[in-house]
Amino acid sequence: MGKWPLMHCVKTMRAGALLAVLVLSACREAKETAPAQAPIPVQVAAVIRRDVPEMLEAIGQTRGSVEVEIRARVEGFIDSVLFDEGKPVRKGEVLYEIDPKPLIAAVNSAKGKLAQAQADLAKARQDVARYKPLVEQNAISREEYETATALEQAAVAKVDAAKAQLESAQLDLGYTKVQSPIDGIAGKTEVKAGALVGRGQSTLLTTVSTNDPIHCRFAVSERDYLAVARRTREGGGAQKLEFEMILADGAVHPHKGSLVFIERLIDPTTGTIMVESSFPNPEKIVRPGQFARVRVPLSVRKGSLLVPQRAVSELQATYSVGVVMSDNKVEMRPVKVGGRVGGLWVIESGLNPGDRVIVEGLLKVRNGSIVVPTPVELDENGAEVRPPAVGEVK
Repeated sequence: MGKWPLMHCVKTMRAGALLAVLVLSACREAKETAPAQAPIPVQVAAVIRRDVPEMLEAIGQTRGSVEVEIRARVEGFIDSVLFDEGKPVRKGEVLYEIDPKPLIAAVNSAKGKLAQAQADLAKARQDVARYKPLVEQNAISREEYETATALEQAAVAKVDAAKAQLESAQLDLGYTKVQSPIDGIAGKTEVKAGALVGRGQSTLLTTVSTNDPIHCRFAVSERDYLAVARRTREGGGAQKLEFEMILADGAVHPHKGSLVFIERLIDPTTGTIMVESSFPNPEKIVRPGQFARVRVPLSVRKGSLLVPQRAVSELQATYSVGVVMSDNKVEMRPVKVGGRVGGLWVIESGLNPGDRVIVEGLLKVRNGSIVVPTPVELDENGAEVRPPAVGEVK
């Protein structure tokens, strides 16, 4: 009776081992008979090889080519605001009117003082003319004659002072009509009708800026500055540099820009130097204060390799491209990317001329996948060139 449990356990273990062998054999046979994965259809394009410019790119902010702060030059209350905020104004156009009544009174007072001074001068001249023959005849003392002459000179000085006071009062009266000194776009008004301005300081009223051309200021590193300086010298002058401005929505400003100036010193706290460029802006679309990317070609890199941006996969700052080999197997190849040219990415290393890269279907493949490649033709920006439809004029 004691041997029965032991023999039962041995039989059970043998049966389990046999079952495991049968299961493994069945799995192996199923795996061997499973159909191979079907080839994946993808679109491929040959790596583009061409000369590309090496670009300097920086973030800048636009400003008017001329910006003028309009300030009150006399004290008074604003009678009226005569312009529309954000609208164009012309040179000499009246923007504000300041209450002129106190200054009109000052002009009239200055006129009265001038008339009084001129009357005093006339009397002093009459005295000198009357005393001159008398002193020659010794009818009066020379002291009396010299006193009359001195009074005449003092009267002349009073007339000159009165004239200057009148001119000053008339200038102040003219300043009650605040005019735009330039053609441009007026900003928002800082004061409204009824506000007191000019008391103790020249109150800021508004700002007028000329937006055609529009300027853009940006900072570049010391290294980039040296590249710009050398390019300027080699190109025969700053006018040879052609700047391009990309606006906040990604649109490229339709007009090329030129260099205005480079700051005289490098900021020691940031290690950068300020550069300003000028762009024609006849459409008046670009306004001061906008942020934009500015780029300028500094040199040309010969025989660069380029691929469409959609052909590059990025994962944690690591870039890779799917290359289709001669046996239609995919090789996921790590690459080093450079700058962008339109819809293309410059490949610094990792690809060779003639390589075929996947431009559609990259997410469906992995390293070693078998694919069915369909060649496509790309234009200069990396977009697919589609044949014209039937009946369509090419």
